[in-house]
Amino acid sequence: MIGCLFIHGFTGSPYEVQPLADYLQEQTDWKIAVPVLPGHGETLSLKKIACTEWLDCAEAALIELLEECDHVYVVGFSMGGLIAAYLTARYPVKKLVMLSAAAKYLNPAQVKEDVKDMMKDLREKKLHENELFLRYREKLLVTPPSAARQFQKVVGLARPSLKKINIPVFIAQGTADGIVPVKSAPYIYRRLSSAERHLYYSQDAKHLICHTGNTEELFKKVFTFLSG
Repeated sequence: MIGCLFIHGFTGSPYEVQPLADYLQEQTDWKIAVPVLPGHGETLSLKKIACTEWLDCAEAALIELLEECDHVYVVGFSMGGLIAAYLTARYPVKKLVMLSAAAKYLNPAQVKEDVKDMMKDLREKKLHENELFLRYREKLLVTPPSAARQFQKVVGLARPSLKKINIPVFIAQGTADGIVPVKSAPYIYRRLSSAERHLYYSQDAKHLICHTGNTEELFKKVFTFLSG
């Protein structure tokens, strides 16, 4: 049996990766696991949560799959991509997929474009229809500074793990990502020790790469990589 672990991002939930998880579930008989990291989900509660709790949660889900399955793949989105790399360097994972992985953070140029779009929608009284605004408004309001510091700790822990990874890796990055700059993807690519590594840019995809841009093409490429 094949198992596939999905790890969502900082201040996120399984929603972020669910379309891809559903796609793979439809195409295969794999065992899919999409845990909710402590303090995350549709209602955030991140005060007094340590990054080690996020790592432990993902690690426990990975160990469970490794015990049940012959081969295990890991898919990580944003901060989840870094957690996925951290765990892949320590466990016998067969393949790794990193989506919008946050090795670097914030793309000022794209943020400026996104804010311009929001201001335009505000003037036209359509801000309530702007999905990016709706998804991130609450996160900006309820994310405590301490949680942001824990996120930075994950980045610090995960970056050294990249050079220890020598299994096949697929890296996907949206070209219109306002959270993770495009340069994060080649940064990761260069630091891997993998002989097989793929770098894919999803045109016009924003940070939520499983929801924006050409998701059909992305999902097919991920499936081809994992099933090949």
